[in-house]
Amino acid sequence: MNTPTLSVRVARKTTEAQGICRFELVAADGQALPAFTAGAHVDVHLPGGLVRQYSLSNDPRETQRYVLGVLRDAASRGGSQAMHESVNEGDTLQISTPKNHFPLAADARQHLLFAGGIGITPILSMAQHLGASGASFALHYCTRSAPSTAFLGELAASAFAPHVSHHFDDGTPAQKLDLAAALGAPRDGVHLYVCGPKGFMDWVLATARQGGWPEAQLHYEFFAGEAVNLADAGSFDVKIASTGQVIQIPKDKTVVQALSLCGIEIQTSCEQGVCGTCLTRVLEGQPEHKDMYLTEEEQALNDQFTPCCSRSRSPVLVLDL
Repeated sequence: MNTPTLSVRVARKTTEAQGICRFELVAADGQALPAFTAGAHVDVHLPGGLVRQYSLSNDPRETQRYVLGVLRDAASRGGSQAMHESVNEGDTLQISTPKNHFPLAADARQHLLFAGGIGITPILSMAQHLGASGASFALHYCTRSAPSTAFLGELAASAFAPHVSHHFDDGTPAQKLDLAAALGAPRDGVHLYVCGPKGFMDWVLATARQGGWPEAQLHYEFFAGEAVNLADAGSFDVKIASTGQVIQIPKDKTVVQALSLCGIEIQTSCEQGVCGTCLTRVLEGQPEHKDMYLTEEEQALNDQFTPCCSRSRSPVLVLDL
């Protein structure tokens, strides 16, 4: 199952901060790129057949370029390494059209933005949109140090710089993030957005929940999930609704892997339950959700799951394939 892609050229590749490269992509044919909204990402097809998601960091009003910020991650499964080592200025890449699983709430009267490290990439686009529209917002940006902070100069030079607070791990105690104070009590119309390393996001979200913030006002996007661990997995069957074919999913294979061996391909990207690319409808049975894409409420409905990592609590799952 393939989806159409766009041909883009890497117009510029620069060092944005320690360990972080900035990529500016333009349409290979010189035309305007498809419009996007703040919080959106694109799937980038990389050398070696990898497909990875990267957030669009620039102002959504721009139509001639997409800006990506990519951290070289020591725990990378190959994506960030390929971007840093194999993608160069002048190269042509295939990307998807922009997708947005992390949009700004249209009915919010105030926005609280929290970015940890490279999690600034979607948050920066949000800040640019909110600043241009005159919306009420505050951005708290936590990084190890100033040299490791992506888009530091861009933020300082922006018209919305007064809305931005930097918090450096190696800085003075006075400038460290007081999360409880930054959050305050939950208020109607105030929405929270967070992106960054899992530990940072867990901290922000747990603090908000403990403070009584309702789930509907919490918005987040994980960059990576936990690696799929099949050590304690059990086997089960998957039934293909359109054909009636029943396929056993052994304990050492994911659903995607087992179906692929039988000639049934499900499009994947992150393979960690983060991006939602492989999301599949469940017609019967109870999934064992292991993703970080669906909300708890969506998981409780048991009408869809991510076959790249999730499994089954029931002996059979009937899939809408």
